[in-house]
Amino acid sequence: MLETTKMIKRVACASLVALVAACGSAPVGPGFYRVERGDTLSKIARSQRQSVQSIARWNNLTNPDSIEIGQVLRVAPPNGAASTSGAQRTGNASAASTPRSAPGESAAASAPSSISLVWPTSGNVIRSFDGGNSKGIDISAPSGTPVVAAAAGTVVYAGNGLRGYGNLLILKHNAEYLTAYAHNRALFVKEGESVAQGQKIAEVGDTDTNRDMLHFELRYQGRSIDPSRALPAR
Repeated sequence: MLETTKMIKRVACASLVALVAACGSAPVGPGFYRVERGDTLSKIARSQRQSVQSIARWNNLTNPDSIEIGQVLRVAPPNGAASTSGAQRTGNASAASTPRSAPGESAAASAPSSISLVWPTSGNVIRSFDGGNSKGIDISAPSGTPVVAAAAGTVVYAGNGLRGYGNLLILKHNAEYLTAYAHNRALFVKEGESVAQGQKIAEVGDTDTNRDMLHFELRYQGRSIDPSRALPAR
């Protein structure tokens, strides 16, 4: 029994990155593709008979090397727009010449309207989402400040097996949404447990960081989106 438990924990830790990145495995519609482990944008472009530039432009990708496991990409021209698969490529060509959103938002930019969150803790936001270096928001609060579930869901990870996150909780809310709560001092829920919106699940701490704070992420279909868009004004 002990060996089985250890094996489960090892598997959980090994798959955590994919879990954070992949919010469910719902099938995607025609003209879209869900990124899998080992994929590159070049590989996807070849398999879909499109150019890297076209796929980057359709998805507002400022960095074609930054795709994530579980991310859903448009791989067919939107609204019949022409593909540039046969276009001449020049050295100064940009994969996304006019990005309209942050790298982590793209097609998911309007998604937060379909989920209603409460603030996971009190305190001031000291770092905002940018979709690149910051895939969530950092909220400064004294050690021991309660951390609550931003929405009802199920605990799919509780532990400290992912470097840089400290004591981490991940909640799955449905097939599309995940929230993550990092750097906690203490965790009060276990994997597999159902939680209600507003229920205390942890306490603010400084595990794997240099100050007391909560790092909070929201993922839609495996892609980081700005959680402040789904949080009430305060």
